[in-house]
Amino acid sequence: MIRRLAITGTFIGLTLVAGLAMAEAPERSLRPVARPGSLQIGIAQPARHTTTKAKRPEARPEKITSSSRDERGHRTAPKSRQNKTLAVLQPEPRTERRGLFRSLRPLLRPRAVGKRAVARKNELARGAVCGDVAIQGAEIGAVRGKLNGCGLIKGVKVREVSGVALSQNAVMDCVTAKALKSWINTGMKPAVGNRGGGVSRIRVVAHYACRTRNNQRGAKISEHGRGRAIDIAGFTLRDGSTITVLTDWNKGDKGQTLRHMHKTACGTFGTVLGPESNRFHQDHFHFDTARYRSGSYCR
Repeated sequence: MIRRLAITGTFIGLTLVAGLAMAEAPERSLRPVARPGSLQIGIAQPARHTTTKAKRPEARPEKITSSSRDERGHRTAPKSRQNKTLAVLQPEPRTERRGLFRSLRPLLRPRAVGKRAVARKNELARGAVCGDVAIQGAEIGAVRGKLNGCGLIKGVKVREVSGVALSQNAVMDCVTAKALKSWINTGMKPAVGNRGGGVSRIRVVAHYACRTRNNQRGAKISEHGRGRAIDIAGFTLRDGSTITVLTDWNKGDKGQTLRHMHKTACGTFGTVLGPESNRFHQDHFHFDTARYRSGSYCR
């Protein structure tokens, strides 16, 4: 009996010791951990390559490449940049008109308007002289004078030049008519500008006339007698106002306009005379197409 109690006590003691040991033992894996340099026996594992990764280059703007294509086979920009470059790739909206829409003329015009335009064109063509529709008048052919040296071979009677009417039909040759057109476009119109709406009529006081210079007895035949001259005394503007050589030559803006006209005529015409040349030209400009070896004579 005493022996059994001793055995039982010993067993209980051992159990308590084992329990205490387990409680104090650390919670670690029962698998042995390999020590440095120790030999491990087991299944061989394939070697792993531990190459060092190359340094990633800095991000660069993506470019459209031939490999970037949409479902239709068209080249497209990478998706990462499509949103960023949308404003650049898309053209700005066009506001200008193209094709038929560029013209301000209506596409469909009344027939009456077209007929009037054609009629006007035909009228200008019929009234054109010297091969220029800007010079309107009639051909009169040869003109014979009473005095020796007067007359012209191919004369024209001019009524309008570059849209500006002449106060009377002026007889002259085509050289003089074309010189008059050049002066009207490059001298008279720029000098007047928009004053009074522009010039509507030129006051002509002399053109072809078989006479001597300044109507002086014994003088040479005037260029008027050869159809090469025209005398201009003033201008009527579209608002009804006038500019005259006699009254406005020395008056403010009108005087400056007349002096500019006089100056620009020199070179276009061979002879240019005005109020300061002599007493015979105080009230008009004398323009003629005589040619001198020394150049134009302008006073």
